[in-house]
This record gives sequence, C-alpha cells and structure tokens, in this order.
Amino acid sequence: MAPASTLTALAEEKTLESRFIRDEDERPKVAYNQFSNEIPIISLKGLDDIDGKRAEICKKIVEACEDWGIFQVVDHGVDDKLISEMTRLAREFFALPPEDKLRFDMSGGKKGGFIVSSHLQGEAVQDWREIVTYFSYPIRARDYSRWPDKPEGWIAVTEKYSEKLMELACQLLEVLSEAMGLEKEALTKACVDMDQKVVVNFYPKCPQPDLTLGLKRHTDPGTITLLLQDQVGGLQATRDNGKTWITVQPVEGAFVVNLGDHGHVCKIPLLCVV
Repeated sequence: MAPASTLTALAEEKTLESRFIRDEDERPKVAYNQFSNEIPIISLKGLDDIDGKRAEICKKIVEACEDWGIFQVVDHGVDDKLISEMTRLAREFFALPPEDKLRFDMSGGKKGGFIVSSHLQGEAVQDWREIVTYFSYPIRARDYSRWPDKPEGWIAVTEKYSEKLMELACQLLEVLSEAMGLEKEALTKACVDMDQKVVVNFYPKCPQPDLTLGLKRHTDPGTITLLLQDQVGGLQATRDNGKTWITVQPVEGAFVVNLGDHGHVCKIPLLCVV
C-alpha cells in the first residue's frame, strides 16, 4: 500500500476508511454532476472602457453579489494557453509517484507543500483530497523550497499564472470599491502587500463517494478567491445556510469568484458558503 499520507492506493480500495466517513447530515445532498445554471456568468470584456460598458459590467457584478454572492467571469484576460498549461501541470503533479509528492510533505506545520485532506490541525474527519499549496505573494516572501520542482515547468508557469490572477483580483476589487461608493483603488490600497496563496486540489476516484466530501462545507479565508474548475465539476454553493445546495456549472476557461471572510469584515455585500 502507498504511504498513508497519499490517496494513491486508497482510491483502489473497495471500502472507504473510517477517517474519511462523514456524519449523515454532512454527506453530499446533491450529485456532483447535477449542474445548476443559477450562478451568473459575467463577461468582463469592456471593463476598462470609459463609456457605459464598465458601468453595465459593474451593475451585473453587484446584482450577482446581492443575489447569490458567487459568480463566474469570462473574457477575463488570462490567456487560455496559460490556463491550459497550469491545468496540465497540476494533473501531472498528482500523477507522480507518492515518494515524489511526499518530498514536499507539509505536515508538522511547514508553510507550504503537499498534504492529504487539509493543512489545518485536529480535523476530526478528513477530506477526500490531495492538495499542493504555498504562498506566491508577496514575492519577497516566496519560499521556493516548498514549491514542487516536478513536473518540469511548474515554477515558471505558476509564477506567470499567479501574476495574472493577482491582476484579475485587483480589477474585481476595484469594481467592488466602486460599488461601495469608494475610490476605485480603495480596496487594493487597503490590501497592500496582499498575500496570495496558490491552492491546487485533486479529488481521486473514491470507493464510496456518497459517504464523504472532497472538501467539507466552509467559507474562504482571505479577501477574494478565484477558482478554476475542470469540466468534471463538483463545486457546490448555498445561500440559505445549507438548507439547499446547487452544483456550479463548469464553464470552460471561466473563473468562479467568491469573496472570503476578510471581505465580509470589510462589509462588501457578498455572501456564500461553498
């Protein structure tokens, strides 16, 4: 069997280990592929225009915030080839032998690397996922010893990907600043030297998926989350404190936008649990 700190071998088992089994009221309520089209999809094409196009886009984002608190953006300026490269490298990383992934084991409090379930300590039930995560911003705080060096190209592509997503996040924060009646740069100035954490999730085949979750119900820490789904889907959201859930429709090349806990403290009108 593979080391306990990977899911490689566990994915081939017939039954799920007890450490992953959730209480009945925590188990999936909606199928991962029962997609909903309720989440708004907003094109950012023309966001930089000084005519009425920007105002129209801002209005759509505010409406999405007030209605659902989560939305998807397309025409966002992040190159399709870069997204494809990042996706390819992520798949290749998780396909590496356990010993290669475990060179970046972040258990024991290490600040970045690879781990199963979560970097948080004391979780009673584990999530069915493998993750690689580390801080990419501020640049001076990067610890490249915690960044994977396999597959080839990971570091260079991740650096570029991080840069483009930081630019997109700042654009969206400008829109939210305007929606609050503030100067356009108010939120980005308030978040000077923002931390940016790269989190790449992998959810292997599960022997009993009806008993567990890839990632438990949560709100996102930080200010803003930009999430790239693959076409398998599985991201779920609620706006009534968990009474009902929907599965977010995957859109090729789109980023799902969700405001984190810090955004709530800033009283930005966005509410979502995913």
